[in-house]
Amino acid sequence: MSVQAGIWSFDGIPADRRSLSRITDWLTPFSADGETSHFRGPLGMLYRPFHTTAESRSEHQPLLLGGERVITWDGRLDNRDDLRERFSNHLPPTAPDVSIVAAAFECWGTNCFNRLIGDWALSVWDPVENTLVLARDYVGTRQLFYYLKSGEIMWCTDLPALAQCGDTFTLCDEYIAGYLAFKPDAHLTPYRELCSVPPGGFVRVRNRTIATHIYWTLNSRARTHYKTDAEYEEHYFYLLRQAVRRRLRSDRPILAALSGGLDSSSIVCMADHIRSKEGTTIPQIDTVSYYDSLEPDEDDRYHLTKVEQQRGRNGFHLPLPGMGDSLSFDYPTFVAAPGFGLRAEVKAGMSDLAQRTDYRVILSGTGGDEMNAQALDPLVAMADQFARLHLRTACNQLLAWSLVTRKPLLHLLFQTMLELSPLQIRARFAPRGKLQPWVNRELARKYRIRARQLEDLPGVWFWRPRERDAVQTIITLSRELTCASPSNFEQRHPYLDQTLVEFLSTIPFEQLLQPGERRSLMRRALANLIPEEVCQRKTKVRAVRCYSLTLEKHWSRIEHSLCSSLSSKLGYVDSEKLRKDLVQLRSGQVSIHLVRLLKALSLEFWLRDVDARRIVTVRPSVAGQGKQADTASSGMMKGQRLIA
Repeated sequence: MSVQAGIWSFDGIPADRRSLSRITDWLTPFSADGETSHFRGPLGMLYRPFHTTAESRSEHQPLLLGGERVITWDGRLDNRDDLRERFSNHLPPTAPDVSIVAAAFECWGTNCFNRLIGDWALSVWDPVENTLVLARDYVGTRQLFYYLKSGEIMWCTDLPALAQCGDTFTLCDEYIAGYLAFKPDAHLTPYRELCSVPPGGFVRVRNRTIATHIYWTLNSRARTHYKTDAEYEEHYFYLLRQAVRRRLRSDRPILAALSGGLDSSSIVCMADHIRSKEGTTIPQIDTVSYYDSLEPDEDDRYHLTKVEQQRGRNGFHLPLPGMGDSLSFDYPTFVAAPGFGLRAEVKAGMSDLAQRTDYRVILSGTGGDEMNAQALDPLVAMADQFARLHLRTACNQLLAWSLVTRKPLLHLLFQTMLELSPLQIRARFAPRGKLQPWVNRELARKYRIRARQLEDLPGVWFWRPRERDAVQTIITLSRELTCASPSNFEQRHPYLDQTLVEFLSTIPFEQLLQPGERRSLMRRALANLIPEEVCQRKTKVRAVRCYSLTLEKHWSRIEHSLCSSLSSKLGYVDSEKLRKDLVQLRSGQVSIHLVRLLKALSLEFWLRDVDARRIVTVRPSVAGQGKQADTASSGMMKGQRLIA
């Protein structure tokens, strides 16, 4: 993706070019298409393009507007034709997206943001109003971070570049708590001083202060009702086709991730369907897949092969040897946030693919589980029926799910009623609210980790479960995107298409979820598009063996780190209890909380790296021994995390 960055000195002194040059130094490996900049008095802005469309190659950024305003834009505008017609008198059909967005901003100001459909982030500087505006799309598929200091503000779409501006920062405990629970809030970063522009919102900087505004929220009370199932299926097919079509705008072949699951298979097959109708106006779509044949219950290869057979061509296959190196404990380059992310073998394979091929865009199934009800808890659906006083329907569903899950009826009824109770009660009794034994209890209490594990929102317990779940889903996805690591490709997510998301968030639960059948609408609507074996697939591969092997291979290093654990000294985890759970995983006993366990392990190694790089100083020295190190750690546990 393209990168934009800038600096504005509040005191009117010329913008510090050296500060932006530090960002440039970090971004050099990602500067596929050069760099342009604009400096005028206290303002400096730079732009590093990553061209993926024919229109983008004619753009000139930073773009100067009327009244000496300047705009930079990173994104893809999906409704460009509709907006361009509004300004057709001075915009040709081949106008780059940034020119259309600039015209919209000049016409409507910040009110234009809710008219921009697509994946984007932008920055606008207005010297007349002495104002800076930073904005992101509705769910935050593009990132944008800022750093407000006493005399200036810096911003960048790349967090690692901004974090290496030369200053040192303070750890954000609230971010760490959210990270250990599930996903940190989307406006936070691991550093107190660095913030993220909220998805669906913008920040306005004026008079050295920042005001945050939200321009888009999901209308959770909206409802979409049709008379027949066929009408829902037709609408779903149309919107998914539109979502994929919007993401096929490219001037070179496109990659599509293919795991053999329903989400990735649907995207690939829909792209083929579109290309069969529109011919060579659509770029060639190739697939990339990875699988571990040594993983127990591995069947991804069988299903993805069915898709390849249907389309008559094989894709790229990345081997996953699973030999004990699936987690990376070293940081050859700076990583701005904790988390192992993809398996190390996958990262290496994708990086190699990017270097030896000409692909720039990859289609991803991110959001498919959430929007198609794979992740939907049946308890929420049944609770919603009770909340609407549809008692007969609720009781019928309760009985059906009891038979499918083989759980006692009274037990399911109790859990269903929990979904109608206040958050504090659900956090205490719901299984998902159970606190891991190695999480620091004081940290959990202060930042409500139990509630965060429910992916919940404070103050909305009185909402009906359907409305609450819809809003929570969007917020969870926006948090995930904000935390996403930089990629070698421009990632496009059809299942996060705004129009499709708004439709799926307003249809009845029973269209999405039936007792014993998840993704009901998806399976019905796409039955004639994807291979039958994939359409009827019920399994989902979960990598486990590779992590046990990795812990076994690197156990001495892991144990050594836990003996002098920074995350424990800082009051985040109990290292001894964490060690016990890791011992179980090492022996092959896999907890349902595997992801959280790996997160805690990643946090320890990440803390050591950022301390060594002096991005964040968590104690005088990682290698410090004895009383001096213990005293420093004790002070930091009391909140004295002052950065040198």
